[in-house]
Amino acid sequence: MRTIEHVIGGTRRTSERTLPVHDPATGAETARVAAATAADVDDAVAAAGKAFVEWSEISLARRSAVMFAMRDLVDRHADELARLVTAEHGKTLEDARGEVTRGREVIDYACGIPSLLKGAYTDQASTGVDAWTFRQPLGVCAGITPFNFPVMVPLWMHPLAIATGNTFVLKPSERDPSASDLIASLYADAGLPDGVFNVVHGDKVAVDALLDHPDVAAVSFVGSTPVARYVHQRAGAAGKRVQALGGAKNHAVVLPDADLDDAARQITGAAYGSAGQRCMAISAVVAVGAAADPLVERLAAHARAIVVGPGADPASQMGPVVTAAARDRILSLVDASDADLVVDGRDLATGEGFFIGPCLFDHVGTDMPVYQEEIFGPVLVVLRVATLDEAIELLNANPYGNGAAIFTDSGAAARRFQRAVRAGMVGVNVPIPVPMAYHSFGGWKDSLFGDTHVHGPEGVAFYTRAKAVTSRWPGPAVDAAPSMHFPTAS
Repeated sequence: MRTIEHVIGGTRRTSERTLPVHDPATGAETARVAAATAADVDDAVAAAGKAFVEWSEISLARRSAVMFAMRDLVDRHADELARLVTAEHGKTLEDARGEVTRGREVIDYACGIPSLLKGAYTDQASTGVDAWTFRQPLGVCAGITPFNFPVMVPLWMHPLAIATGNTFVLKPSERDPSASDLIASLYADAGLPDGVFNVVHGDKVAVDALLDHPDVAAVSFVGSTPVARYVHQRAGAAGKRVQALGGAKNHAVVLPDADLDDAARQITGAAYGSAGQRCMAISAVVAVGAAADPLVERLAAHARAIVVGPGADPASQMGPVVTAAARDRILSLVDASDADLVVDGRDLATGEGFFIGPCLFDHVGTDMPVYQEEIFGPVLVVLRVATLDEAIELLNANPYGNGAAIFTDSGAAARRFQRAVRAGMVGVNVPIPVPMAYHSFGGWKDSLFGDTHVHGPEGVAFYTRAKAVTSRWPGPAVDAAPSMHFPTAS
């Protein structure tokens, strides 16, 4: 059986302990992935630390050239990356190709690193004194990434970390690890020196070793809120810079003046795409007033029409969830709910593979677990309120603040919503408001632990630290006493 290996300092190696990798469409074990020990992590960090000495001094032009080469290689291998994602995650090939494209856009942004790292200069800040600022890399950075986007989410991190002069150790999800090893090969082909990008596979052993390692300067994480909180606390206690993106319960508010046909189509894709396993998936609809009944009718019709099957089948619109444990957890939440189950997808949770069909609940209350939990599956719940103000109050009371959307034909309502809602990303007639790579991605409240979002300008700031220089080159010595006054411009 194939073994998926670590990539440490440009060499591949395995570990004595391995973990199973499954095909979610069949449930069959297809590979084993090496599970890193603390010693493996030590070796990866040491390789990255050694590579940092030279890589941090490489010119911006050479770093940019590597990123341009990497961009072309990811484009050329996009189908291969997508097939690996589908085989181990389960999402459809079309969805996986979209993931690769959105991840590659961060490489596009990193190609412009000479402009992104331009500092500021002030001539003659004081008489004979000049001042300027610039940004320098941190050192060895680590990324701990989830199963749901095994290509895109790591690409949110390492291209900018590397382009800004850092070296990187990636710990991808052990559920779908193969894409990360291919990315490591592409970096090598792009001319990246050995040790600048390393991959260690495994579970909590590897995670804790990275969080505690004294030579890791910064940690980026995407995953559930409990683990994000844990990563932030543990890595922060070890003195590291941390950005930890947590869970979500993303809402779509639908007003009566909205185009309900368009809203229902878009919400269906946002709720059930990738079997709901997206941190930006719409999992709750807040129907306002008269919009409720016709909207639920349309959502139900769309949900029943979704073709569920293996992700590699071109006819499939939705694949399985990632593991049997994930499927069983989703089923338990559906089974326990007292809300009206308008569309019941439980019949598909039989036989081979980790399938469950689309589920749609109506008349859901905010006290119900099916609303309170981040289900991370193909389950959409509908809550009903009378006014936009009630909808905003409902959203703001939720502990998560990742994404929120509104469907309306009213500019005034949209503007009120986008200013009042407590969420980091807002869509107006757009259900999944994921920003482009040249903006930054991240939520509020329990959806983010740390001060900075990922990629975009905040990503550059996260992976660098600012330095200010004040410079004076005195002329011939003059006969003057030393000044003991506080320095001011003069």
